[in-house]
Amino acid sequence: MHRLVATILSILFILPSVAQNAVDTTVVESRFKAGELIMPLSLVGMGTLGFVEPVRSARFEVRDFLDEWRGDHRTTVDDYLQYVPLASVYGLSLLGAEAKHGYVDRTLELATSYVAMGIMVNAVKYTVRAERPNGSAFNSFPSGHTATTFMGAELVRIEYGDDSPWYSVGAYTIAIAVGALRVYNDHHWFTDVFAGAGLGILSARIGYWLLPYTRKAMHKITGWDAFVYPSVSYEGATLGVAMRF
Repeated sequence: MHRLVATILSILFILPSVAQNAVDTTVVESRFKAGELIMPLSLVGMGTLGFVEPVRSARFEVRDFLDEWRGDHRTTVDDYLQYVPLASVYGLSLLGAEAKHGYVDRTLELATSYVAMGIMVNAVKYTVRAERPNGSAFNSFPSGHTATTFMGAELVRIEYGDDSPWYSVGAYTIAIAVGALRVYNDHHWFTDVFAGAGLGILSARIGYWLLPYTRKAMHKITGWDAFVYPSVSYEGATLGVAMRF
């Protein structure tokens, strides 16, 4: 039992380094590469193993172990922590980090990623209808909280990974913590977390791949280009918008 828990934690803690090496971030413009699908789809595949033996039985062992160890203690910090990587997509540049794209492009990238994630996660949730470990609902697979935070972590890696690998490490550490807390709080099986992580990373990649097209679509629809820029002073922070009609 303890060996199984140690194995799961080991897999989770190598995710940042795997993500760092799985994608070529030296190209500024989005370029789809089939190899970039390997890691997210592998994580989703690991998640689906929760429906077959012996992994299915292992899920119950992990739940029972945590129930005994945790008792009645729960936390809601994961409900808020899931959004920290998403906020960092903007916040890190306000603190001086150098992002790969401007604010408008990052907004398009994030919006496309969020839509892709919402479609994929909810389509699977309400098709599979897996029961949560606490028996509260039938929408356990995959973990939406985990998908959200891993999407944000991957976007941080895409935007700031070239500036410093520590931004990626920090964002992925938070994402791993959220996934672990979803299991700790008895909201998800550990396999739900793997699948959620995979779909979150895939969603971020989709937003990045489609950026040239969403950028062109925005220009075609609106007829203008926009540049969003922050300004920070002793009096506070503001966000400016410059438009070219």
